[in-house]
Amino acid sequence: MTQDRFPGRLAAAAAICLPGAYLGTADYLGLPHPGFPAVADAMVFGIAIVGAAFVLAWAAEAAQVDISAGLAIAVLAVVAVLPEYAVDLVFTYQAGQQFGEHGTCVSAEGGANPCSLALANMTGANRILVGFGWPLVVLVASISARRAARSSASTRPGRVSLAPTMSAEVVFLGIATLYSLTLPLRTSLTLLDAAIFVSIFAAYGWRLAKMPAEQPDLIGVAAWAGGKPAARRRTLVISMFVAAGLVILATAEHFAHSLVDTGQQIGVDEFLLVQWIAPLASESPELIVACLYAVRLKASHSLGTLLSSKVNQWTLLVGTIPVIFAISATTAHGLPIDTNQRLELLITAAQSLFAVSILVNLGLTTGGAATLFALFAVQFVASITMSPRFNEVLILVLSALYTALAAGQLLRRRRDCVRVVRDGLVRPFSELEHRDT
Repeated sequence: MTQDRFPGRLAAAAAICLPGAYLGTADYLGLPHPGFPAVADAMVFGIAIVGAAFVLAWAAEAAQVDISAGLAIAVLAVVAVLPEYAVDLVFTYQAGQQFGEHGTCVSAEGGANPCSLALANMTGANRILVGFGWPLVVLVASISARRAARSSASTRPGRVSLAPTMSAEVVFLGIATLYSLTLPLRTSLTLLDAAIFVSIFAAYGWRLAKMPAEQPDLIGVAAWAGGKPAARRRTLVISMFVAAGLVILATAEHFAHSLVDTGQQIGVDEFLLVQWIAPLASESPELIVACLYAVRLKASHSLGTLLSSKVNQWTLLVGTIPVIFAISATTAHGLPIDTNQRLELLITAAQSLFAVSILVNLGLTTGGAATLFALFAVQFVASITMSPRFNEVLILVLSALYTALAAGQLLRRRRDCVRVVRDGLVRPFSELEHRDT
């Protein structure tokens, strides 16, 4: 591919985005909107999200010419997580309207509690990202590494290592997780919680902004964009980010609702659809981007993308929920948290604590990934097949197990803990870049 010829893969990605983007905006723009079954809608919107994910990955790689890899991944994570924001904040806004009109979150139609739906979507998304997304990255990276090894490439199957510069992600996720452990003790998610979570995210962004840029190894579309003169390159990269973000915003909510509608047509419970199916749909952009990195043997970027997304969701997204609720309900009252959602917050925070403990040595092995997936799968299957009472007991058991495993890991790796905290918070990035992983 020459540096001047417009890449066919970028044109193809844009082309498959168009149908979903059109359908997603037709109602708002007053354009003709063909009526498709929910399954067909889900396919059209899903394909558009895949196309947008490719554009995001190329833009993030090309951006590394001007900004650090860590900051580029953080920007990528913010854009890729837009579907989760779109879906979750819709549920939150609806919950605020219900609370503002009736002073309660109990649905007038006898359906699922709208406040519970808002939190269920957020906690489900976080657990899917860690319990399914992180193991998926290790699996894809290991398969790709073994194939590369047969071609005499230098690889290390069975482990995904993070660059030392990604210590910041681990540390700030740990800080957010420690605070989130207090949420199950509350009866509401308040504006004070919002201020704390947003402050953690702001500190994380400030830390990453200090990371210097380095010359990346670009191929394909990323090389085409990154090889442009500075002004054209920056305009092009920003345009790719914006265009992909707009496609995701236009399609993500419709994609999630199409999947929910499909599930309802076959008799699946609304709460389970909101907690598991909608988040799986909204998490798809970052999962696709991460797998693309893993296939290309950029495993550190792959896991780093999902780690940055987790930091984003466990700080900025959680912090945004009470703000949107307050605006919608026109009250400073926090988003009510019922007993069921306190349990959901508990297991989500406990899982996050265990995930941080695994990453304090800046690596995720096959064993760690398998443990994350197995514990996630147990609760996922139980939530679908078992009674609510059984699930409550199981959540308490799994939360205790996550916490015990995390305590054991942190105790065993206490020296790694001290080092990663120092690296993540204060050590100059210039020193970290010269350290072997």
